[in-house]
Amino acid sequence: MISVQMPVMGFVSDLMQENPGTISLGQGVAYYGPPDSALKAAAQAITSSETHRYGYVIGRPELRSAFDRKLQAENRLDPGYEVIVTAGSNMAFFASLLAVTSPGDEVILLVPYYFNHEMATRIAGCKPVLVSLSDSLAPDLEAIQHAITPRTRAIVTISPNNPTGVVYTPETLKAINCLCAEHGIYHMSDEAYEYFTFDGAEHFSPGSESGAHAHTISLFSMSKAYGMAGWRLGYMAVPPHISADIRKIQDTNQICPAILSQVAALAALEEGADYCRQYLSAMADVRTMVLQRLRDLQAPVKISPSQGAFYYLLSIDTPLDAKSLTARLIQEYRVATIPGDTFGMAGGTHLRIAYGALQVSTLTEAIDRLVKGIEALTG
Repeated sequence: MISVQMPVMGFVSDLMQENPGTISLGQGVAYYGPPDSALKAAAQAITSSETHRYGYVIGRPELRSAFDRKLQAENRLDPGYEVIVTAGSNMAFFASLLAVTSPGDEVILLVPYYFNHEMATRIAGCKPVLVSLSDSLAPDLEAIQHAITPRTRAIVTISPNNPTGVVYTPETLKAINCLCAEHGIYHMSDEAYEYFTFDGAEHFSPGSESGAHAHTISLFSMSKAYGMAGWRLGYMAVPPHISADIRKIQDTNQICPAILSQVAALAALEEGADYCRQYLSAMADVRTMVLQRLRDLQAPVKISPSQGAFYYLLSIDTPLDAKSLTARLIQEYRVATIPGDTFGMAGGTHLRIAYGALQVSTLTEAIDRLVKGIEALTG
């Protein structure tokens, strides 16, 4: 555990508490909450005796069936996988990681990685093998192939990406999936931001490739699209041959996903993807406003070519390291970001900003503070 980094949100949250009035551009959540139908279903379920008992270890059958229908209709997943409900997508990643690795195995993470993926890999006793993205922040297929060794058990991709917002092309994801099949390793595909795409970009699920169900683990979340982050409800489609091990892990780790959250998720899922998409137009306008303000920065800053999720990754030419810059932005300008070193970004100063959690008026003030702070601190 000594080798595992401390959660970055604690570092940022502590600074925010010490500096009241700070506006957060840090945490990656949507500004809206769950559908009314989900809240009503949960309220009705509170008095049910079934809600207060243990549930099935891999999720309620009706919810798993609903997820299965969604995965077939929207993601076009290759038939043959098994759907498992989890306590959030993070738990899905951790359970599947434990199921396919042994201590000392290697897991390829693309840098910048999602910090909880790197933390989980270390907690599992495995070695994160870090492969930098290309200059365009897309996966470098040649570098990935060179990183594979006899101890490699999985390659992890995130598209749309956290923290860059880059959407990987179908061709790139297909190539990585083929690479995994050739080497007998797993492709762990994190698709939590599947609905958040802009400027004509389209999400692609690599598990839709023919035969992919044998080696692809597809991870999904209700947290982002349905505004249910606090309900901790995710799901995954996994190869059937690892299902027994995942059941062992889930039973030990959580016994079952929370019944109340599953009831709410089923009602939310019946609203469908249109529930999320009704908010995307407003979010796209906000995204454009944020990008324009960042482009107008009178400071040495590079902006990630984001077409998805609700993030921009900034590369800033400054002698301050990322954590120091984060701290000073909070202390002196009352605006919070996430330091890039927590995503594995070494050799430079990087900040992730999230624009999905705030209404326009608050976000405008936050960006004003950010621009003023960066210009002053890099001048």
